[in-house]
Amino acid sequence: MLGRLLVRYLRPAWPLIIGVLVFQIAQSLASLWLPTLQADIIDDGVLTGDIGFIWRTGGIMLAISFVQILCAIAAVYFGSRLAMGMGRDLRDDQFHRVVAFSQREVGQYGAPSLITRNTNDVQQVQMLVQMSATLMVSAPILAIGGVIFAIRQDVGLSWLMAVSVPVLLVIVSLIVVRMVPAFRAMQRRIDRINQVLREQLTGIRVVRAFVREREERARFEKGSADVMESAVRAGNLMAIMFPAVTIVLNVSSAAVIWFGAFQVQDGNAQIGTLFAFLTYMMQILMGVMMATFMFVMIPRAAVCANRIGEVLNTVPSVMAPHRPAALPAPVGRVVFDHVDFAYPGAQEAVLHDISFTVEPGTTTAIIGSTGSGKTTLAGLVPRLFDVTAGVVTVDGVDVRDYDPDELWKRIGLVQQRAFLFSGTIASNLRYGDAAATDDELWEALEIAQAKAFVSGMPDQLAAPIGQGGTNVSGGQRQRLSIARALVHRPEIYIFDDSFSALDLSTDAALRHALDERLPDATRIVVAQRVSTIQHADQIVVLEHGRVVGLGTHDELAESNDTYREIVESQLSAQEAA
Repeated sequence: MLGRLLVRYLRPAWPLIIGVLVFQIAQSLASLWLPTLQADIIDDGVLTGDIGFIWRTGGIMLAISFVQILCAIAAVYFGSRLAMGMGRDLRDDQFHRVVAFSQREVGQYGAPSLITRNTNDVQQVQMLVQMSATLMVSAPILAIGGVIFAIRQDVGLSWLMAVSVPVLLVIVSLIVVRMVPAFRAMQRRIDRINQVLREQLTGIRVVRAFVREREERARFEKGSADVMESAVRAGNLMAIMFPAVTIVLNVSSAAVIWFGAFQVQDGNAQIGTLFAFLTYMMQILMGVMMATFMFVMIPRAAVCANRIGEVLNTVPSVMAPHRPAALPAPVGRVVFDHVDFAYPGAQEAVLHDISFTVEPGTTTAIIGSTGSGKTTLAGLVPRLFDVTAGVVTVDGVDVRDYDPDELWKRIGLVQQRAFLFSGTIASNLRYGDAAATDDELWEALEIAQAKAFVSGMPDQLAAPIGQGGTNVSGGQRQRLSIARALVHRPEIYIFDDSFSALDLSTDAALRHALDERLPDATRIVVAQRVSTIQHADQIVVLEHGRVVGLGTHDELAESNDTYREIVESQLSAQEAA
């Protein structure tokens, strides 16, 4: 997966790759040339006392060193552009893929893992590309070029390279093989610690309300200790690698000097040749050591690339049709025709043979016990999930045949958990319609019974909203979410238990305003409170994912045992009458 990912994202940046190759090759060749010039200075200048030769050759070495520095800077620049550009594209593609996921795929991976994959995992792959452009290109050139130049200097000492390099490669291979599972475990544990941290920050009020700070601190410390354990295991292997490389490097240097001294003593080699051979030997082993450093990074980057590839290769279960249906006139009629729904891997379906019709301009309420499938049923209309059997139609067209954007234009969804984005009240409301005027925003706020508290804020529409709407109350979040849907002006409104945080008087005033100001809109209301739905045109009673009652409040209260039990559990006999 790592190779496919690199080919896919680096191919468009081929000019930068060429730049890296050209400048890295140039600076590596310059490094290989310098020891030969050094040997010439010693043998033909120092030993013979030719000062002019020393100055001329030294000047050439300075010029080559200057060129080498410029080429190294240019190579790092191009490599950085290459790595940062790849990281940008990876994050962008992952984000767009995750945004296209249905709730099924988001639940499959989990939000903490998706965040890790788009941040830490991308960073590891990006770092590999950066270091490859800096080290991986020059390492083989130094190693191979060093062998060629060293043999040119002294064939008799070349057997030392044939011993040192294989020994170094064997040591590195044994260590790298053990590092792969350590890095794989580390990434899984980073997912876990992100999950724990996210839960604790989101649920900080619950933690404090139940005095669970000590237990949550222990849970975080356990996750942190697990990450540390994996990091220490990988770090220990890395700690073994570099001393092993250093030992081979130093032993090889000592061997070159030892055996080279005999060559010089016997007159088979010159002192400059010995120094040049030693330098080339160091360059060869340095090239191998740089490759070793890359081998340390490759296992972790490979694990991260596999995790990124899983996200990019996941096909969303809710897909746009290849040929969207022709758009019918917007009316607001919703039909559930023998609908079943089951979550992947579930032994039993959540919804069974659901059939009813929501007529335009009417209010249909859905009620039932917890776990009866109310939210799932409401989520089938905007295609948060797709049915596993049967059909859901909007204005006579199967929702799966709509272009998703066109379907969502016809639907205003207010979910059970009201969510606001960081920004201002106006910016949140304009999620419904970016071109909405201030007057339209105030009208939506008035219908949603939010005008009073917004107008009481110092900045009114420009009042700041924290991430998730944490600086407003639960009831205020719900009313602002309802106002956002009203700004959208769809034909169909779906209120998924979105009145639950409102007091009874506000609930009644909001429903009255909806009836009065939006008489032609179709409304589907999921609710737990009977007082919220008793005036609906029809009420769908769910039990264990099946429709066990369909009618008005009075009809169901008289003839349906399940609905009557719900009513009697919430209302007094006088209110029920």
